[in-house]
Amino acid sequence: MAARNSNSKKKRISGTSRTSPKRKKKSTKRNFPSWLYYALAALASALLLFLFYYLFIRPYSYRWKPCYGLKAYDVCMPCCYDVHGIDISHHQGDIDWKQLSKGRNSAYPIEFVFIKATEGGDHADRKFATNFSAAKQYGVIRGVYHFFSPKTDPIKQADFYINSVRLESGDLPPVLDVEVIGNCTSQALKQNVKMWLDKVERHYGVKPILYTSYKFKNRYLSDPMFDAYPYWIAHYYVDSVRYEGKWHFWQHTDIGIVPGIEHDVDLNVFNGTLEELRSLTIK
Repeated sequence: MAARNSNSKKKRISGTSRTSPKRKKKSTKRNFPSWLYYALAALASALLLFLFYYLFIRPYSYRWKPCYGLKAYDVCMPCCYDVHGIDISHHQGDIDWKQLSKGRNSAYPIEFVFIKATEGGDHADRKFATNFSAAKQYGVIRGVYHFFSPKTDPIKQADFYINSVRLESGDLPPVLDVEVIGNCTSQALKQNVKMWLDKVERHYGVKPILYTSYKFKNRYLSDPMFDAYPYWIAHYYVDSVRYEGKWHFWQHTDIGIVPGIEHDVDLNVFNGTLEELRSLTIK
């Protein structure tokens, strides 16, 4: 019995697995110096500040520039232009034309107004009839614009404008507002815009005014055939027009505050005298 027990103990001892002590894994985590963390945080903060300035402050910095006495309608007015105007649509709400007309005696009188009439092939501005009639009543030189839709047939758009707008002697030529290209190619947009201009010119007997920003024109409508039309350029928050070609009107801001209009309004200047503006109107 003793020998058997001894053998069984030996078997138990020999059968027992021995586990070797676990080796500690070497840590792969690197210990960056604290100064490097601060340096990276400062760099990231500087980058964010730069992007914020470049995207949100720089484009509108002109709003806060000193005007040196050339301030009106709550904005800095561009230097050396005598003829001023606005452009309006239903976005300006109900306009107090009587109060607006009192500004004719100010240092920067509103001499002309561009009024939105139509958009695309079937959208009429709900304030057009009221604004168009009131502008004549208060002796403001009128212009009427159509907002061009690249996805709608240009002839349909031209017909819609023609059927909606009865221009009279003393009114400015019809205006085509081109701001979006949609899914069109640049070449298709040029062809469609030209079709609208041609049909409207044949109807009214005068070359329409072409409105677009200088960047949009340079990119999509840069063609000698469009240089034959009076150009109304949109270029905000700058001291002067950068466009090198000929232009007639300059929309220089979209945040003007004009008595008689509750909401912000676009301000414009005419590149010439009041007599030259009148000479541009329909006879």
